Amino acid sequence: MNIGAAAERSNLPAKTIRYYEEIALVTPTRAANGYRDYSDKDVHRLRFLQRSRSLGFTIDECRALLSLYDNEQRASADVKAVAMEKIGEVERKIAELQAMKKVLTRLAESCHGDARPDCPILDDLAGADPLA
Repeated sequence: MNIGAAAERSNLPAKTIRYYEEIALVTPTRAANGYRDYSDKDVHRLRFLQRSRSLGFTIDECRALLSLYDNEQRASADVKAVAMEKIGEVERKIAELQAMKKVLTRLAESCHGDARPDCPILDDLAGADPLA
């Protein structure tokens, strides 16, 4: 199938598919006319990549996951370790976002939100103590 059909079946833009080919995550065959020819297996790999990326895995992590997927001798513990590492990363990001929310909430609560020009939010961003 051509790249348009592969894009539709994998729910990925053709540009992304070409990029994945460029970095050797997927390797379609070339037809006699030079056009890419994607197999059902290629589409399956593209779906795998689309799902992995949607869960926050980096390109390098996707490469490792594909390697594990292709290795029938893999230990599921190796796959679980990759997932657990990603969970830890997600938890760290959640903690960072919660801390950001706390600071922003405190700043928003300290701002009168009226017609006066002084603003504790801008003071804080500028490095001044908004609550002084």
